[in-house]
Amino acid sequence: MGTTTPPRTLAEALRARGDESLAGLLRARPDLLNPVPNDITQLATRAGTRASVVRALEHLDRFALQTAEALAVAPDPAPYDTLLSLLTGDGLDDGEQRDDAGAAVTAALPGALATLREQALVWGEDDRLRLVRTARELLAPSPQHPSPTGLGPTVAEATAGMSPGRLQEILAATGLPATHDPVSAVAALSALFTDRTRMAELLDTAPVEALSVLDRLVWGPPYGEVTPNPTPPVKWLRDRGLLLPVSTRTVVLPREAALHLRAGRAHRVPEPVPPVVTAAAERDPQAVDSAAAGQAFTALATVEELLKLWNGGGPPILRAGGLSVRELKRTATALDTTEPVTAFWLELAYGAGLLASDGETDERYAPTPAYDEWLDLSAQDRWTHLASAWLPATRVPGLVGGQDAKGRALSALGPELDRSAAPGVRARTLALLAALAPGTAPDPEALLQRLRWERPLRGAAPTAEGTDLRSRLALWTLNEAELLGITGRGALATHARALLDEGEGAAARLLAPLLPEPLDHVLLQADLTAVAPGPLERPLAETLSVLADVESKGGATVYRFTPGSVRRALDAGQAASDLHAFLAAHSRTPVPQPLSYLIDDVARRHGHLRIGAASAYVRCDDEAVLNEILADRRSTGLRLRRLAPTVLAAQADPGSLLEALREMGYAPAAESAEGDVLITRAGARRTPPRTPPAPVPEGPPTPDATLLGAAVRAIRAGDTAATVPRKDPTAGPPGTPDSRPSGTLPRTTSAETLATVQAAAMTGSSLWIGYVTAEGSASQRVIAPVRVEGGFVTAYDHTADEVRTYPLHRITGVAELAEEGEG
Repeated sequence: MGTTTPPRTLAEALRARGDESLAGLLRARPDLLNPVPNDITQLATRAGTRASVVRALEHLDRFALQTAEALAVAPDPAPYDTLLSLLTGDGLDDGEQRDDAGAAVTAALPGALATLREQALVWGEDDRLRLVRTARELLAPSPQHPSPTGLGPTVAEATAGMSPGRLQEILAATGLPATHDPVSAVAALSALFTDRTRMAELLDTAPVEALSVLDRLVWGPPYGEVTPNPTPPVKWLRDRGLLLPVSTRTVVLPREAALHLRAGRAHRVPEPVPPVVTAAAERDPQAVDSAAAGQAFTALATVEELLKLWNGGGPPILRAGGLSVRELKRTATALDTTEPVTAFWLELAYGAGLLASDGETDERYAPTPAYDEWLDLSAQDRWTHLASAWLPATRVPGLVGGQDAKGRALSALGPELDRSAAPGVRARTLALLAALAPGTAPDPEALLQRLRWERPLRGAAPTAEGTDLRSRLALWTLNEAELLGITGRGALATHARALLDEGEGAAARLLAPLLPEPLDHVLLQADLTAVAPGPLERPLAETLSVLADVESKGGATVYRFTPGSVRRALDAGQAASDLHAFLAAHSRTPVPQPLSYLIDDVARRHGHLRIGAASAYVRCDDEAVLNEILADRRSTGLRLRRLAPTVLAAQADPGSLLEALREMGYAPAAESAEGDVLITRAGARRTPPRTPPAPVPEGPPTPDATLLGAAVRAIRAGDTAATVPRKDPTAGPPGTPDSRPSGTLPRTTSAETLATVQAAAMTGSSLWIGYVTAEGSASQRVIAPVRVEGGFVTAYDHTADEVRTYPLHRITGVAELAEEGEG
């Protein structure tokens, strides 16, 4: 009696597993944990649902999926040798299967089968392998859902509904003896098609044209169209059952015949070994790190420039959410880059929590308070903040400019850019890069082939662009990693490896020496320009950006001084002496005389005109200047009139009047109600505190070890409660086992419940109870009552493995457990 009974159901197979194996199942398929199953039977039922099986199949690699597809076309159950034969061929090869490929399949099959068993897609011993029913329905060939194997239905399936007379005609044409019933006729025809010798003899008599027809159908699709009067080759095949009718105009090549023509193989090209990610180029690791660090610095400068551009309040938000196409183009022009790249910087700043909606009635984008905190960080810490926000982000900037399922345009910062698969593809792409030698840039096509092998069903449907979503996500990952400085010249940088393996601190330490040191000086030139030969210290850069306009960027930044830029500095509260002192202190070259003249000239005229609110007025001590303004036709729209020799009134607001006079070539200054000059600095508009957008999860999160341990204990305890032998209090004398089906909640009256619980508390015996929670969910438990009083029973709950108190009115019934050996 030492032999083990083979499992008859998936539940029995799961029940025989150890705790580690059950935890592995729940880790691989976390959807089974929501909520935690009551027992093994419920776990098996949930593991066989269509949604859960589809999710599990989508996470299989190509060879594990090919193994499942082969089981779907194999007999049920199928021995291991039959499965191996379907993947390697039966030895009578047709020339397309190589011996080395067969050896690779033989070596890889145990691992693929172990994966399918771990995920509860396959159960049973090696001599009786069974694919779960839902997976077989999904993977088995059908006219509506062709199998990836290219095989058609079996002879038995294709001849269902065929008349007995027609079956006998097929037997006669193939030289088989007549049978007495359709079942034996189908069995005889199936035996012929699976017999290599007799099948070869039959095909030797076939016309050459008939063999050509079979060659076109053998690897799929197995269906073909026929006319009411088929050609002689097709008629020859149809008469002998090598083509069986599906409808009046459609025939199919039966599975057994196709497997003979394929030398027994379910797949034309089994892929037991993952494709190798080949190298496109081998580069010097130091050159890679330098290039990545340079791009990382550019990324920081670009994000800072973007948010400085929107510092006083960004563009309005569309009613449907996101940024308009016009504003995206305007921002791209300001950043001197393309619109797709601009969309990436916008989404990066948004994902890092540096940019958000201000929440006002006239909703606009603006930097968040976190942006000011980010600016105070060192350059390397600012980069790790951006990179750490990019890695788990589900928002996909590459989709901007495309269309959603309803044909609506997808806008930058819009609500429809989340793709839950993005973090997984991004992480796997970077992991494959990290597996290469330092300085190695991968071949993108080889990388895509590897990703397709690892998840052949994820995003397998081609998009409007002609490629699947996972491939597009991988290509976008490579482009974005290069922009962000994760990679340099196509290869993963050392600081990026540290970020993936050790975290932000290690990445910052490795990146810091590679970033350029900020400079405290510029080079002033006689043509009213200043050259910054590298990055500037923040106070110097901020002051210079007010005093001058950026003319060009690159390795060195060129600033140009203009009357407008100098006036901007004076409006911000600087005096001419302050500007002279600032330039003298930060220039490695003497201050050119033309620049000094420019500052003095603008300062002399600055504030000569004063503008205040009446609606608005202009005052000036020089009456000739006011006369000149009144005489200028460009001032007609301001509707000016003289109130006094030195005062003009306007029917425009002060801001519009100020701007108009500046466009006319004057240098007016705004003044307060007290007559003081208003100092205007660039207004820093900030949103209320915002949290970064949360990534959209792809299904349930992977459970941790604590949750897995608790879940396995709960399932085991619930299974014990569901399967423990118990007595039926309504069926005969004591000791009679319960005849009700396993899992049925007991039903007893309140008096019977109270008496049984009190008796169990006195004798120290255990009970099986049905219990309904306050939320109305029913469960079954095994308890050992300790005390009964006040309408409550305090007991040790074997299901929860702890002492609990239960209201008696929530106990639906009780049953004594059968003593060992009963039943």
